[in-house]
Order: sequence, then structure tokens, then C-alpha cells
Amino acid sequence: MTSLSADESYLDHYGFSHDPFAARVPGFKFFPAQRKPVLGQLHHLARYSQLLLVVTGPEGSGKTLLRQALVASSNKQAVMSVVITPQGTADSSAVLQQIGQALNIQHADFDGVMAQIVQLALTGQEVYLLVDDAEQLTGAAVETLLRLAAGSPEARPHVFLFGEDSLVSRLEALVEGEERFHVIALQPYEEDETREYLAQRLEGAGAGLETLSEEQIARIHEQSGGWPGAINLVAREELIEAIKHSKTRKTVKGWPFPLPMKHLLAVLAVLCIIAVAFLLRGGEDEPEVQTNTPLALGNAPRSAPESAASPVMPPESPSKIEFETPAAAEPANTDSALTTAVEPANDVSKENSATSAHQDGAAPSPAVTQKEAPAPVVQPAPEPVVPKTPAPKTPEVVRPAAQPAPAASAHSAWYAEQGGNRYLVQILGTRTEKNAQTLVAQRGSDYRYFVKEHEGKPLYVVTFGNFANRAAALAAIKTLPAALQSGKPWARSFASVQKEMRK
Repeated sequence: MTSLSADESYLDHYGFSHDPFAARVPGFKFFPAQRKPVLGQLHHLARYSQLLLVVTGPEGSGKTLLRQALVASSNKQAVMSVVITPQGTADSSAVLQQIGQALNIQHADFDGVMAQIVQLALTGQEVYLLVDDAEQLTGAAVETLLRLAAGSPEARPHVFLFGEDSLVSRLEALVEGEERFHVIALQPYEEDETREYLAQRLEGAGAGLETLSEEQIARIHEQSGGWPGAINLVAREELIEAIKHSKTRKTVKGWPFPLPMKHLLAVLAVLCIIAVAFLLRGGEDEPEVQTNTPLALGNAPRSAPESAASPVMPPESPSKIEFETPAAAEPANTDSALTTAVEPANDVSKENSATSAHQDGAAPSPAVTQKEAPAPVVQPAPEPVVPKTPAPKTPEVVRPAAQPAPAASAHSAWYAEQGGNRYLVQILGTRTEKNAQTLVAQRGSDYRYFVKEHEGKPLYVVTFGNFANRAAALAAIKTLPAALQSGKPWARSFASVQKEMRK
């Protein structure tokens, strides 16, 4: 699947009315709770501040959605909004040309634009200049917008730049230390906000959040970093992988294989071993059952001749009779077994007498005739007592003395004690606790780690600092060593950490 927006099999598989994770979905608006204060701040600064306002965030962070919300929530009678979207690199003249067209100016130069803004102000209308993808502006275009934001004593437009973080350094170079702009940095979604975002996207396409498993939702949030554009990409990939997995699941004789083939082969091997062991054990027990059967019935009167119960061995092999008879007398230690243990000697004499009679030409006497006379009760020789070997005692496991609790337990208490509205910087996550301990030990007391469950396994998350607000945490990221900054650390609240630890 390459073009998912037009792939009918993708839509049919999940029953979507459209691709829920397309970059632009008509009518879709998701404004999480954390963005509402930002929108209010922009309105407040536009009214009371004379600074150029800059909103920064990576690609797909929701800057355009915030710009749309700003325009939609403005008073249409009192505000004229001019949206500028650079097509590639935009210089100063291109920016002034777009402003002039929106304000119906014949001479779209700086002085002409300012004159029209003053005329609108006399009629009670303010002008909002909103620039999307402002990082594409040339230095001259940015400088022109700074001049427009400064305005004149009669009027000034309110200039909003929405761009990536690189825009800030360019502005700083232009203002040379003067306070001429104010920056608002957007923050990624928390996991709950990612869940709400996914639910709204799926519901708009006629599905629901149950389309994704809890493991998929957690994986989407972690891999996307909480940025909405990345959430769309990762969520779509998760759905594609689920389709591929369902299509490649093999069947044998109509029965599906819910496990990978190597796991199935291992299960079959175990079953074969069990079956062979069962058959071998059954083969060993079978002779005991066959030989014990006539002995177990020794207390009952015999209705058939002895010769009918077992074939008479030839006279030249009496040792065979003596060998088989004791071998058959291996019953368990029960009353019937003790009774039958008396009979082997009589059976041997019977066989010998039968053999002698046969040699003399006389018919052998039936065994039942000999049984009519009560045989003398011979006290069986006591069976040798085989001392029972006591079961080997399980060696006592000498457990080492209790080790001091790992740093994670102490850190867990520390995280729980912090205020939920404070912030920290998440450095990295690792599956090996030793790695987290080593990093914390190397970096110092400002570094700690906590453990959470991710995909059914513990994940050890290293954090840095304890800050009063998100802006302070973001500023601290720039002070981190380059090796740690390469892992893209991000600011998050203690409330979100405490929630993950409770889970």
C-alpha cells in the first residue's frame, strides 16, 4: 500500500469512509486543552502588546490549526485577517504583494501598505497579518515584517509568524538584542491527548478508538513524540502493518495458525515427545498387567486346569518354569498378593508331576482336582524389606543478604512528591536498568530515573531537573550536553510521569 488515501482495500478493511489520518481532512478540528491557553494568550498579546508574535514548533506540530483557530475566533467586524502563505522562498516584495492584494492596494510597497492600515484603523478595524511556514521567508522579508509590526504612531498591524524553531535565531540576529518579538513554543500532546486525537480522527471516518489496541496507542504516542503530524504517520503505519499481518497469516487444512511457524514447530515437538514417552511407558507396564492378572485371581477357585492357564514347558527346561514363576509374583503389597505368593512352589510341583505323568503315558490330572484337597498353608517367607531411600532434600538456597533498594525506588518516591504542575526533561528510555543507573551516576544529582511498563516490559526512563514551568524546562534542554541533545529530549509535566508510574 503506497497511496493510502486512494487505496480502497485500506478503507474497506477497516470500514473507513475516508482516510482518517490524511494530512488534510475537511472539517476536522482538534484543539486539546493545552492549546486553548495559547490561543487566549495570542488574543491577549494582540490587544495589549506591540511586539511581533512568533509561534514555533516542528513540522506537523499543529501551527496551521492554531492559526486557523486564531482567525476563526477573531471578531470579523473589528479585525481584518490577512493570511500569507509563502510559495517556496518568499522575499520582501512577494510578501508586500500578497498584503496589497488582500487590502486592495494599487501600490503594494511598504508606505502604501502602512497608509492603508492607518485608514482602516480610523474606521475601527485592525489588521492581523498571519504568515504560515515563516521559516521560508528571506531575511529581507522578516525585516519588513518587523518594521510593519513596529507600525507608526497612528496605527500598526498585528503580525503573527508561525514557523519552525530556526526562525527564532534569525529574528535574534536582526533585532540585535532589542525586545521586538515574543516567542510562544508549542508543546507535544500528552498521552491522553494523543488518545483523544486518535479517537476523534477515527470517529470522523466512521470507526472508533477500538480499531487500535492499547499497545498500538502507546507505541504511536512514543514514536510520534506526541506531535499530531507524526501521530498521523505512525498511526497509518500501524494500521497497514495490521493488514499485512492478517494477510500473511497462513492456514493449514482450513485451520489458521495464530502463532509464528517456529513457535508451532516447537509445540509440535513437545507434543511428539510427550506422545512417545506415553507409548514407551505403556509398553513397559503392559507385561506387568499380563503376568499379574492370573496371580491377582489366586484367591478365587480355579475353574480351568492349570495347564490351560499357561502352556506346559518341555521337561528339559525346568529352569524356565522356575524363572517365570517368581517373575510373575510381583504384585503390590496387598492381601491378595500375599496369598498368591504361596502358590509358586506348588505350581512347580504340579508342573513336574504333570510332566512325569505325561512321560508315563497317563493323562495329566486337572489342576482343580489337586485343589480339592486343602493345601497346607505355607507361611510365605517375609519379603526382604527394602529400605526406602528418603527423597533427597531440596538444598536450602542460601539467599544473599537483602541488598539496598535500587535507586529507582528512592527516585519513585521523589517523583511522587513533586507537584504535578511542575516540569522535567525526559532524556531517554532504556530496557536495561543498569544503563539508566550508569547514566544517572555519571551525570549527577539532577538526573534521576523512574520505571514504567511499556509493551508488557519495564522501561527505565531517565529525566533531568525539576522546573517551575514548561518554558524553563525547554530552556534547560539547550544547556544539555550535545550527546544528550541528539536523543531529542523533551519537556513534560510531573503529572504525566506520576500517571505512568501508577499504571
